Amino acid sequence: MIKVRRPIALDAADMARLLNEIIKIGGTTAMTRAVTGDDLKQWMASNPDQSAWHVALDSDEKVVGFQWISPHPDLPTEACDIATFVQVGRTGLGIGSALFSATSDAANQLGYIWINATIRADNTGGLTYYQSRGFRDWHYDEGVALASGQIVDKISKRYDI
Repeated sequence: MIKVRRPIALDAADMARLLNEIIKIGGTTAMTRAVTGDDLKQWMASNPDQSAWHVALDSDEKVVGFQWISPHPDLPTEACDIATFVQVGRTGLGIGSALFSATSDAANQLGYIWINATIRADNTGGLTYYQSRGFRDWHYDEGVALASGQIVDKISKRYDI
């Protein structure tokens, strides 16, 4: 059974390990450099009145996924951006669904009208995940350079709360 709650500082190292495995494999995130638990603590502390973070825990209380929403400078104030990460090998088991239920409720409580998800066009799993939540395409960016120099296309999807 998956339990979802707000993260605490002690979760940051496990969150970083989970994310770093995804970054190392490549192909599903625009992030190209490893992160630390301190990086995640700083991100969680930014915009606390406009952001919401959630972690998913398995029956052993281990972090198996996390998700956050926050404002983004390229979006209007009534919209927030979302990011979702699920442990490698654990996708398709309801972790993302459990996270999104909590996150969409938090977005509504924070006064957002819609949620933006920007996904690499070659990330079929991410595209499928957001589509299955009810997100619809609204913007397409071609030839986006990642920090590594790799060029990818990105699809932005919108979910009206």
